[in-house]
Amino acid sequence: MWIHNIDPTLVHLGPLEIRWYGIAYVLGFFIAVWWLNYLRKKGKFPLKKDEIWDLAFYLLLGVIIGARLFMIFWEPQIYLKNPLNLLKIWQGGMSFHGGLVGIITAGYYYSKKKKISFLKLADMLSFPTMFALALGRVANFINGELVGRVTNSSICVVFPGFDECRHPSTLYAALKRFLVAGWLLWLTLRTKYAPGFIFWNFIFWEGVGRFIVDFYREDTLYAGLSLGQWFSLLMIIVGIYVFIKKYRKDWIKVLSRV
Repeated sequence: MWIHNIDPTLVHLGPLEIRWYGIAYVLGFFIAVWWLNYLRKKGKFPLKKDEIWDLAFYLLLGVIIGARLFMIFWEPQIYLKNPLNLLKIWQGGMSFHGGLVGIITAGYYYSKKKKISFLKLADMLSFPTMFALALGRVANFINGELVGRVTNSSICVVFPGFDECRHPSTLYAALKRFLVAGWLLWLTLRTKYAPGFIFWNFIFWEGVGRFIVDFYREDTLYAGLSLGQWFSLLMIIVGIYVFIKKYRKDWIKVLSRV
């Protein structure tokens, strides 16, 4: 058992606070920019240096807007009653599935604007996006939020505001995402696949991981599953369909190299 006593704020500067949660987002942003510049230098990314910064801005905007809008599904009593609460980002609350929809929308718009392949762009963004999401779950743990279900496990944590010992489900989610990020990195560097194959690996394995990890997370259930699990189940089903329909040869290629 461990008692959670981590300060979510790294630095206090009068009324200004620098929080670990914000640092995770900023770090994820710069990792994505660095990765795309690395691919550009290798001749694997079609955009110029300045255009990469423009793309990163679009993606960041898409993540924030999508993640906040989808909070309506999780806490309608807060955001439908007063929609202006959606603008209060500093109060926390970012939906992964909403952020995913937002970043896909922003990436698709930018790819059309620059007349480049959306699927190739999505493939290149898959690794840094998953890595940044893993950092976000570590930040969730530091904040003491999204707590797990009550357990007597030896690795349980007593979170602020709770008396019972609970699963550190956000750390489970972070570990899962670091593993998926490693898989996506291996796919990206290993060999060439049909456009979109790495992106759909992102969708499928994140869906599988989220569906499993949410069994350890304290959440409202609908017909036995959390809302996140229902969204993740949709990701899994669509992912399997796309793999069978378009990427059979790519999976054969992967399995021959594992």
